[in-house]
Amino acid sequence: MRELTFGFSPCPNDTFAFYALAHGLVDAPFRVRAQLLDIEELNRRAHEGVFDLTKLSFGALPGVAGRYRLLRSGAALGRGVGPLVVAREPASLADAAAGRIAIPGRETTAFRLLRLAAPRLGDVVELRYDQILPALVRGDVDAGLIIHESRFTYGAHGLIRVADLGDWWEGETGLPVPLAGICARTDLDAGIVTAAEKAIRASVERAFANPLESRAWIRAHAQEMSDEVCDTHIRLYVNEHSLDLGEEGLQAVERLVGPAEAGHYVRR
Repeated sequence: MRELTFGFSPCPNDTFAFYALAHGLVDAPFRVRAQLLDIEELNRRAHEGVFDLTKLSFGALPGVAGRYRLLRSGAALGRGVGPLVVAREPASLADAAAGRIAIPGRETTAFRLLRLAAPRLGDVVELRYDQILPALVRGDVDAGLIIHESRFTYGAHGLIRVADLGDWWEGETGLPVPLAGICARTDLDAGIVTAAEKAIRASVERAFANPLESRAWIRAHAQEMSDEVCDTHIRLYVNEHSLDLGEEGLQAVERLVGPAEAGHYVRR
């Protein structure tokens, strides 16, 4: 049987959604070799076409449109799920962005949203997403752009929220926040791509039907998170859009990256 490489993140939403596919529990004409990496690392590797299937920030799609095309299943988007800007002291978004701000990567959707909401940026420092809160607490940076579980834990570090970029996006567009999607390499044949899309959807469906099946695997990759944080993370990021982007989801992606850039690979 053919093997496909599949890159996705170790975050609870991905290990929950793709557990069944990664462990051969859904019907597919291929087996999957999973590699779990930080989302910005996945964004970078996409420029070389490293994985057959990969999770990518929607903000990274225009840069890899020739190598990858977006699938309708497996996406992370929704309402109330956007990245946050946090700081040690109260500040406006404009002031926080104009200072020394840590970001989880220049190709992340979070950074794209920040540039849209606060275009006058100061000194931008790229850090892995889980290093941003410690850097902010130490005083290495003045503000941080946080994603994943950090949006649930920043208060425990004595930090305060400056802005919710998801709220800003929803207010500006009326659309859900498009965070990341699953893409297939453009050199894969159409039959395999269609089968992959169906298998990813089946994996998400199985996750919804058997929510405890993947618990040990989720915990193995999220050792520093409590079960409560893991469950909250999953509820926020795995939803009906993870089964199928839908028309509203496609509109959100096109609004984020621009219809001229998005149209040739989002609409199929």
